[in-house]
Amino acid sequence: QVQLVESGGGLVQPGGSLRLSCAASGSIFRITAMGWYRQAPGNQREFVATQTRSGITAYADSVKGRFTISRDSAKNTVYLQMNGLKAEDTAVYYCNAATSTSPLPYWGQGTQVTVSS
Repeated sequence: QVQLVESGGGLVQPGGSLRLSCAASGSIFRITAMGWYRQAPGNQREFVATQTRSGITAYADSVKGRFTISRDSAKNTVYLQMNGLKAEDTAVYYCNAATSTSPLPYWGQGTQVTVSS
């Protein structure tokens, strides 16, 4: 079992920045990758960014060049630095962890990001 707790969401003006955090606990040694997804009202949950245990990263085209995923292994925490935020980035952001033993990923509870003037 892996537990994920997100933090760092909030209200920001267009062009602003936020950094989301996701702290993992439990069977963290089984984690093979961690990432971020988001879901806006009326939309399906969509991929944002991911980082494998070896450090390989991938991003959705819509956030490339603006968002950066990183991790602090000592703190078992993954971050999503979001710069140049746009209104269309408004969504609930969910942390996700894939493991070597579970066919389904683990999810956090989500954190709201609202980009508005």
